[in-house]
Amino acid sequence: MTIPTRLKAHLEQSHTSFTPVTHVPARSSQYAASVLHIPGKEVAKTTVLRSGKQDLLAVLPASYHVNLHKLAAVSGTPVELVDERECYKLFPDCQPGAVPPFGELYGLPVYLDGALADDPEIVFGAGTLSDGIRMGNADFVHLARPRICSFAEKGEVMTRHVPEKSYLERRGGK
Repeated sequence: MTIPTRLKAHLEQSHTSFTPVTHVPARSSQYAASVLHIPGKEVAKTTVLRSGKQDLLAVLPASYHVNLHKLAAVSGTPVELVDERECYKLFPDCQPGAVPPFGELYGLPVYLDGALADDPEIVFGAGTLSDGIRMGNADFVHLARPRICSFAEKGEVMTRHVPEKSYLERRGGK
């Protein structure tokens, strides 16, 4: 599979400078970082989430995970992970697990974690398990127009969804 046509056209039409990066097929951004010999904090992963009835893209360092509670606080509604089968419907031109971070191509808002916002460059998946793109972070922010906030934490653990309130919280406990 090659880079999705809509992504390639978007980058070319914007006259944005980018470098294609090819690697062995990688089912995770952290693995892609390791085969590219780049620290996981410097490679972006895109996670598809649902906040209320709105799907969204969360872009964060490969070596981090989404703190669903923090993102729910930012979005204003509970957040949950979107099932991979649903992702195929949302991103039919991408391989499962290889969603690029350009929500504007799919009508979705993008949230960029602040841990990536200050890096001079961003490397991210380009719609396939073996293709990536390296570009200036300022160019990425200009194109994707993400909401920059803090929602990621170091590590790879993520739960499926955030309960609205735990039993103890409803009872006034902690």
